[in-house]
Amino acid sequence: MSGFIGDWQALVVLVLAGFLPNEIWRMLGLWLGGGIDEGSELLIWVRAVATAILAGVIAQILVLPPGALAGVPWPLRIGSVAIGLLVFLMTRRSILIGVVAGEAVLIAGQWWLG
Repeated sequence: MSGFIGDWQALVVLVLAGFLPNEIWRMLGLWLGGGIDEGSELLIWVRAVATAILAGVIAQILVLPPGALAGVPWPLRIGSVAIGLLVFLMTRRSILIGVVAGEAVLIAGQWWLG
């Protein structure tokens, strides 16, 4: 089993240092935000900020790709973002579906190119 999972100490550190500190804040936000109206000005602003941050991260990764993504050809990166945007607009602005579609195009294109 340890061959499949790898070094179990690294998994423990990942859970303790990466997952739990973030999960505490997520649960606190869920508890505190449970009574907020979804159409309120506050949540509209939060949604707009989250979308802007996501767009900024995508733009940065597109222009200055990190790691293995630097080996992906520029037209494939642009094409995957364009398809993700098109799917986003076609699915009544579903960020999740748009991002998944863009990732699928990127992965399939890189696999096809070999």
